[in-house]
Amino acid sequence: MLVENDKVRVLEYRGAPGAKTAMHSHPAVVACPVTSGKFKFTDPDGHSMEIEISAGQAMYMDASSHATENVGTGDAHVILVELK
Repeated sequence: MLVENDKVRVLEYRGAPGAKTAMHSHPAVVACPVTSGKFKFTDPDGHSMEIEISAGQAMYMDASSHATENVGTGDAHVILVELK
């Protein structure tokens, strides 16, 4: 975690190819990739989707629960801004 207050929580994610996170939840969040990458998101029901995102391309996601996997070929570096 980089910063947290009553308005936002800012997280930093770094992961090598193949890195996985356990199932977790986010409120509404803006993802700001520092590096381009490809990710697989799996929801609690087992449904999954893959996305590719370019460095500097911000992406908004509604509140959700998911597990994440870096399915790209390079290290991933993403800043996440959770909205409270």
